Amino acid sequence: MVTNLEKNTIKYKLEQRELDYLSEFATKSRFSIGRKKQEDECPLRTNFQRDRDRILHSKAFRRLKHKTQVFLSPFDDHFRTRLTHTLEVSQIGRTIARALDLNEDLVEAIALGHDLGHTPFGHCGEGVLNELMEGGFHHNLQSVRVVEVLENLNLCQETIDGILTHTWGFQPKTPEGQVVQLADKIAYINHDIEDSIRAGIIAENDLPKDCINYFSSIQKKRLNKMIEEIIVNSEGKANISMSEEGWHHTTKLREWMFQNVYVNSPAKNEEVKAKEIVQWLFKYYVELLSKSCDEAKAKRIVCDYISGMTDRYAIEKFRNHFIPIPMITKTGDDYLFRLAKIID
Repeated sequence: MVTNLEKNTIKYKLEQRELDYLSEFATKSRFSIGRKKQEDECPLRTNFQRDRDRILHSKAFRRLKHKTQVFLSPFDDHFRTRLTHTLEVSQIGRTIARALDLNEDLVEAIALGHDLGHTPFGHCGEGVLNELMEGGFHHNLQSVRVVEVLENLNLCQETIDGILTHTWGFQPKTPEGQVVQLADKIAYINHDIEDSIRAGIIAENDLPKDCINYFSSIQKKRLNKMIEEIIVNSEGKANISMSEEGWHHTTKLREWMFQNVYVNSPAKNEEVKAKEIVQWLFKYYVELLSKSCDEAKAKRIVCDYISGMTDRYAIEKFRNHFIPIPMITKTGDDYLFRLAKIID
C-alpha cells in the first residue's frame, strides 16, 4: 500500500513516469525484485538510479581509467582505456534504450558496472588469473563479486544480472541487460578498429570488403548502422537483437579483429612481460599469505587484490618486490650550488 507521503516524493513521480511512458517490455523500477539486504528508500531517486550512482562512486569504477582496453599503457592519450570503453558502452546502450522506450537508468547502471572486475593489462591479465585460479577466472563473475562482496554495493538483482550476463554465452533476464550485451560488442569492435588504425596496425581498407560495403569504412557511419540495426529489428519486441544480416557482418568483423589485432599483432608485443608481472605477483602474495591462511583462501584473496590493480599499480608493485632499489636513493641539491661556484 502506497501512502500519500510516498506519492509526494520525486521517486514516486519518476516511477510513475516509467509506468506511463516506457514500453510494456521495459523493466520498471517500482517492480524491481529488489536488493539482498533491505534498506530505506531514497525519496529522490529510483532504485536503478541509486545503483548507477553507487557504481559511479565506487573505487573500482575510478580504477578503470588506468586499466588496459587493448593497448598497454599507450603514450598517446587518445587510445581507449577500460574506463572510456565503459562510457562508450553506456552511451550506446542509452541510445538504444531511449529509442525502444526501455529503462535507461537500468541500462546505464549495468553498463557502468559491467567491467568493474576486469584485470590489469586487459584480457591477457584475465588469462593469467584464469590459469592460476582453480575453477578459472572470468571478469564478469569478478565484476559481480566486486559489487556484492568487495565493495558491498547492495545493488538490485536486475543490475547484478545484467553485469553477470554482459559477456558471450549468457542470457540476460531483462531487455536492458540484452541491450548492454550488444552495446558492449558494438563498442569494442568499433573503438578497437579506430585505435588499431591510429596505432598503424591496420588501415580502413584492410577491413573485410563485404563488411565495409554493408556498414561503411567510416567509423561513425558503421557505428550508427549497427545501432540502427538493433533498434529497427527490436521495436515492439521483448527480445533485443540485430538483424540476421547485420549480426553476420558484426561477428565477422569481430573475428577479423581477433585474427589481425587481438592475437599476434604489434598490439600484443608487450603482453609476455605483462603476464610475467601478474604471475610473479600472484606467486609472491600467495606465499606471503600462506603463513596466516590455507592456500585456497590465500589464492582467493590474492586474486581479488591483483584483479583490482591498475596497470601502473601492478608495475609499481612488481618493481617494489623484484627490482633492486639502490641503498642511497636521494642526492643533495647542494651539488647545484657547488656547480654554481665552479662554473664562471
